[in-house]
Amino acid sequence: MTGIAGRFFASALIYAVLGMSLGLVMGITQDHSQMPTHAHILLLGWVTFAIFGFFYHTFPNASDSRMASVHFWLAEIGFVVLIIGLFSIFGGRTEMGEPLAAIGSITLLASMVLFAFIAWPTVRARH
Repeated sequence: MTGIAGRFFASALIYAVLGMSLGLVMGITQDHSQMPTHAHILLLGWVTFAIFGFFYHTFPNASDSRMASVHFWLAEIGFVVLIIGLFSIFGGRTEMGEPLAAIGSITLLASMVLFAFIAWPTVRARH
């Protein structure tokens, strides 16, 4: 995997390790207060980013556009901001976490809408 596909899949692997590590720490300490953060890291970071990577790998023409690069950076930035926000919220610092979680969520939604615009023509052409 190269280009955008490889970058998405590499970051998905990092997020899988981080999410599983957080789960292990929660199990060891018996403090499950970060369960929503753990779930978001694994579902959005590992699963969704891996799917993005596989899509761009399967349809390399879709990754050639500037929009694919914008999609990558919107998704990465939105994800990191969301996770910091969630970690803060469930760590008891809601005054900092809530705005970050909101900004991260909106940025991730924007990245998904952009991905839909990128992927839709490919999906429709194959239908």
